[in-house]
Amino acid sequence: MTGVTIGSAMPSPSVAAALASPERLAAVDATLPAYAGPDSDFTGIADLAAGLFSAPIALVSLIGDATQWFLARKGMTEISATARDTFCAHLLTGTGAPLLVRNALKDRRFSRLPSVTGGARLRFYAGAPIMHLGQAIGSVCVFDVVPRADGSQDALLHLQQFAKLAGTLLLLKEEARRRAIANVAIAREEQRQASALDAANVGSWLWNLKTGIVVGNPPLMRMLDLKPGVPLTARRVFSAIHPADRKATIASLRRALQTGAEYDDMFRARATGRWLLGRGRVHEWDGERPLMFLGITLDVTEGQIASERMRLLLRELNHRVKNTLAMLQSLARQTLRRTNDPVAFMEAFAGRLQAISEAHGLLSDHEWGGIRLTALLQAQIKPYVDDFDAQVEIHKDEVQMGPDQAIGLGLVLHELASNARKYGALSVAGGKLVVTARIVEDEGKPVLHMTWHEVGGPPVEPPKRYGFGIVLIERSLDKVLGSSVHLEFLPSGLTALVRLPLQ
Repeated sequence: MTGVTIGSAMPSPSVAAALASPERLAAVDATLPAYAGPDSDFTGIADLAAGLFSAPIALVSLIGDATQWFLARKGMTEISATARDTFCAHLLTGTGAPLLVRNALKDRRFSRLPSVTGGARLRFYAGAPIMHLGQAIGSVCVFDVVPRADGSQDALLHLQQFAKLAGTLLLLKEEARRRAIANVAIAREEQRQASALDAANVGSWLWNLKTGIVVGNPPLMRMLDLKPGVPLTARRVFSAIHPADRKATIASLRRALQTGAEYDDMFRARATGRWLLGRGRVHEWDGERPLMFLGITLDVTEGQIASERMRLLLRELNHRVKNTLAMLQSLARQTLRRTNDPVAFMEAFAGRLQAISEAHGLLSDHEWGGIRLTALLQAQIKPYVDDFDAQVEIHKDEVQMGPDQAIGLGLVLHELASNARKYGALSVAGGKLVVTARIVEDEGKPVLHMTWHEVGGPPVEPPKRYGFGIVLIERSLDKVLGSSVHLEFLPSGLTALVRLPLQ
């Protein structure tokens, strides 16, 4: 039995007020253990109190508004008392002084208590209050079943010291309990954070600069390919950095240690070559001397690869833009040589500019890594046909072309398609284009052989003078070594034979 509840006896007004005092009950709650039952740590205090008075019964208890909790008992196992029906409740009305009752049967304050008139037949009582925050919250007391004339002032002072000891022990135990709860919460939070770092693949590490020992989480060990179970030292960590990056990384760490600034550096892991980003700063100082360094490490390989690809793309784009500008200048000069009419010049030049733009757009969509022949044919021919599926027949192997091949062939296709729309098969109803493209091996290298053949159009005669369009068709692939375009003006329709090395 850890506590007893309200009995039938009615306390005096002063005792009732003390029991119900909000300030006192708040002090009780501040020290009340989670399990307010017998506690072996208080047994020694009860034994000392009983020995001090040579008493058969001793108690250490806390007193609520209606319940008395026994933390330790010596002697009688069943005490017929409640918070309102107890000797100890009278301790709550004073200022911390002990209470001595030599014969309860002759003391009108206690003579009618059930513990006096009933089976317990208590007679002698000595008790001292347990104090906290200036409030009496419990007691250390002794009982005897016979009246006693003894009970010196020295004994009461010692009993008071035992009560202070009990109060201190209560506070220490409650503080320990709260710290244990806080430590459990901290451990859970640390575990949650560790799980979050692990799930996010974030390496964390703490470097003890005095011992050289590094504590790292599992993601860090994986990133650096370090085996668990072996003490991790700064030397081992530095050895796991790629030799080409090690010196710069150590120098960056040294600067952070010397200045207290944040460490921020990128390096490669020696074992895997993957790019890692390290960040951190001094976490603890001894005066001006750094003691602990805390950091994180992120795997940024994908971002580094993307950044490098972007740099390559920008260099490629810069190269292509320069080539394109040179080509546009040449196109403009050649177009001007063939016409003095500004309207005719703009029409011819705008079409050729559009052809280059279409090829550039396709290449840009594919990050300048090459485009398929199908996409190029559709982009350059569709503007000049009314019904692509009905007017264009394509037989081909699928071909992947690089930037030079795509831009050059795009101009060729543009000139052929625009010429067919003005004068050839696409200028009349029923005319159509037949395009055949095959890859053949020529000296062990792939070469595209493409035939452009117009059918169903007006009769064709060889031109008496080659215009710029024909010149452009035959010279648009000059940048691709080994390429050629041959035109045949057959009566049944224009035929163009294109040879284009793919490497």
